[in-house]
Amino acid sequence: MPHSADEKGKRAAIIAESLYLANLTILPVLGFALLLWMHFSGMAQGSALARCHLRQAITGSLWAGALLIVFNAVILLLGGYRSQGTIVSLILYFFSVHTALILTGMAGLAKATASQQFVYPLIGRRCDD
Repeated sequence: MPHSADEKGKRAAIIAESLYLANLTILPVLGFALLLWMHFSGMAQGSALARCHLRQAITGSLWAGALLIVFNAVILLLGGYRSQGTIVSLILYFFSVHTALILTGMAGLAKATASQQFVYPLIGRRCDD
């Protein structure tokens, strides 16, 4: 039985949010590369839901990467990885910033599963096309 456009859009939205979570957890570079492939292959073209979730996932991944680069630069400027405050900084970063990004992705995945649009707080752009 063929899938309707709504089902395909929902599936693409779920895949986009899942790849965002994979990018932050188990497949850092590969997850982002697959998100970009989804974008450039036009996988989300026919569905506003899929476009919204894909846009949010890519934006969130870019922010996560930028924050990680900035955080590493701050560590290097404040004494490098051998300084005493590095482990405390790493723990604070992963328990606050990284966890917030993951929880945002989980909320996005829940909304995608419910066929609802979702805009990432603080970092997302509105989904009005």
